[in-house]
Amino acid sequence: MTRLRDVVVVGGGPAGLALAAAAAARGLDVTVLERGVPPLDKACGEGVLPAGLRALETLGVLPLLPPADIARIREIRWIEPDGIAARLALPPPGGLGVRRTALRAALRARAAALGVEILEGAEVVGHRREAGAIRAEVAGGAAVPGRVLVAADGLGSPVRHREGLDRRVAGAPRFGIRQHLAMTPWSDAVEVHFGDGAEAYVTPAGARRVGIAILFERGEQVRFEALLRRFPALLARVEGAPADSVVRGAGPFARASRARVADRLVLLGDAAGYVDAVTGEGLSLAFGCALDLAALLPDALARGASTAALAGYERVWRRRFVPYARWTRLVLGLSRRPALRRRVLALARATPAVFERVVAGVVG
Repeated sequence: MTRLRDVVVVGGGPAGLALAAAAAARGLDVTVLERGVPPLDKACGEGVLPAGLRALETLGVLPLLPPADIARIREIRWIEPDGIAARLALPPPGGLGVRRTALRAALRARAAALGVEILEGAEVVGHRREAGAIRAEVAGGAAVPGRVLVAADGLGSPVRHREGLDRRVAGAPRFGIRQHLAMTPWSDAVEVHFGDGAEAYVTPAGARRVGIAILFERGEQVRFEALLRRFPALLARVEGAPADSVVRGAGPFARASRARVADRLVLLGDAAGYVDAVTGEGLSLAFGCALDLAALLPDALARGASTAALAGYERVWRRRFVPYARWTRLVLGLSRRPALRRRVLALARATPAVFERVVAGVVG
């Protein structure tokens, strides 16, 4: 007879594995179902900001990250097309640039060490509720029952869609495309370069690796090389550096759900809702929510994992998501209004301590 797990996680990316590790550390029986097989990669800014770095420390993941695949981040720089920059220091403990494949491998190793069952190549094609359980249906006919199902299956979340929790979002859709270059990082900062209708998010992602994620609204130019030409100063700095990864894209970014919890079901990470990648908070937000959810699950399971029993997660999710959403929409608004942005960045250069307190309140 198939055992009844405490938690079945759909999606073996950073959010799902973080939740699995945190829940297993609290004594819960956890299975992760991941449709892909290693190595797993996707478009990602790969910056972990201070709150996320503390979460990784809590999870016991930091010692498992290979030194060649990480780089310390000490500040954020917003850079105008003319090269003028506002530089703001991150609050302690700073941040970390980390190659996503290395981050996932470390989270997977930590989860496995804590007893998590990880099934790769297991595509979840449906789910159904039954007495005392919710059952994930896997392609090929297998079924994995759990007392609660956690959907950490990304922006397009099939679980969210099947559950009828999708909510329409307004505004022009935004996309991202990412490439790594084999070169020594030139700074210990995340740089956000503003260009013609796009932003380039530059992250040191190892001792000899720089990641560039270009964020844009869909137009005629969607190739990485064409988009990079919108940033002449950045292009001049990296031109000639060999590629260190396959180009990958993502989007549209903006997603919303009507609720984050339902009977025996929780949405986690990008599946719960997302605004945009321009502030680089996606990983930190996911890790914080994973720890919050793991702390709530033992009591929620004891109470039957009903919508009411899981409501505490909805509240803590909102406490994390609302500040992220406001900050991200503010940065997006500035990106689309160059004259106002230049005035704000000039003020940030003149009074960095004030703006650093603002940043600390959001990302710290």
